[in-house]
Amino acid sequence: MAADQKRTIFLVDDEPIQNEMLKDYLSERFVYDIQTFDNGEDALKKMGLNPEIVVLDYHLNSHKTDAKNGVEVLKALKENHPDVQVIMLSGQDKLEIAVDSMKYGAYDYVIKGETAFSRMENVINNVSELHITKTVNKAYKKTIIFLSVVIGLIIALSVYLMFTGAYASSTIN
Repeated sequence: MAADQKRTIFLVDDEPIQNEMLKDYLSERFVYDIQTFDNGEDALKKMGLNPEIVVLDYHLNSHKTDAKNGVEVLKALKENHPDVQVIMLSGQDKLEIAVDSMKYGAYDYVIKGETAFSRMENVINNVSELHITKTVNKAYKKTIIFLSVVIGLIIALSVYLMFTGAYASSTIN
């Protein structure tokens, strides 16, 4: 990711007050461009903005019954954008929903309540560390490949010079 490219978080919840409160909380603590959506379909349409993190509510279809729920949006996100980290933020305190969320690729499942925002802060810190680690790892891989190619070329050139005799005759003089 380029240094000047802004890191983005999508907040997807059909409760506008919840979205705004979380956006305000996170804006005070992180330097992310935070976009809010009241349904998953709109967030999916804006994935060209390449969010690093998407925070999804489970019950995205509580106001619009034809809207996708959080797990359906999660599946679509992971299918088309497997690198995005998805955090489920839901009032559902049901183990099977949390397990389903994790099974379909959610990074974590946070239950709405008194400690939800501070827990969300911790999870975003962890996701950010993971992102940094992956970025550094990619850079190391590119460096290793580059150095391997350079070493291979040096060896190939040495072998070529030895077989042509150019190396031996230049060292005798």
